[in-house]
Amino acid sequence: MGGRSQPTSAHTGHGFVILVDTSVWIEFLEGRGSAYDHRLAELIRADAPIVLTEVIYCEVLQGIRDDTVYANVRESLQAFPMLFLDGLRSVDHAATLYRTCRRKGYTIRSTLDCLIAAVCLEAGAELFHHDRDFDVLAKVAHLQVYRLSPAGR
Repeated sequence: MGGRSQPTSAHTGHGFVILVDTSVWIEFLEGRGSAYDHRLAELIRADAPIVLTEVIYCEVLQGIRDDTVYANVRESLQAFPMLFLDGLRSVDHAATLYRTCRRKGYTIRSTLDCLIAAVCLEAGAELFHHDRDFDVLAKVAHLQVYRLSPAGR
């Protein structure tokens, strides 16, 4: 899949990167034929600057039942750079995002989505997702979302 393996930290800053969420990886790995599946395949073929977080890496792998598939996907995912949580800074950021959403009348269903959003915001990464929690988070924070439409590119 990916051709890069340099780990990076979300707090060091970098150029344009696309953090691909678990929701899109599942579409791709299951070959669902969706627009998300096809776009991720295009991004991988184009050697786009795709990155992961340790949370997404874990979520993708924990859902795989077959040991051989697990090993192959694990090896493939490790080829992509990682954006790591920046300790309590990222955790505090995630808690603030969650609280801001609640204050504005939104409920985020997953704390992990807040952690992923915090890493994206800290790194200036665009988030490629298929999860309504991130749409809500983008409304209350400056979360950059990677859009499927060519107009958004």
